[in-house]
Amino acid sequence: MIDTDIVLYQAEWCWYCARVREVLTDLLLDYKIVNVPAEHERRTAVKALFGTTGIPSMTDGEIKIADDDDAIIAYLRERYGG
Repeated sequence: MIDTDIVLYQAEWCWYCARVREVLTDLLLDYKIVNVPAEHERRTAVKALFGTTGIPSMTDGEIKIADDDDAIIAYLRERYGG
């Protein structure tokens, strides 16, 4: 496993989040998961951090990518290979 500062804000039922988790696993990246509530109005931590409540959203140190699985996957492949 490759140690990273990645934190993925997601939900297990979210298909877009599953796509991101699959790439994280394929790239052998160690990351943290924050499971968010299903109700958008209860996603206060995500809103405070990203300005939106959509998932998947991810941080990697100072990098923030909100509500865009394709952008997260492109970043991961560019930054970590694969």
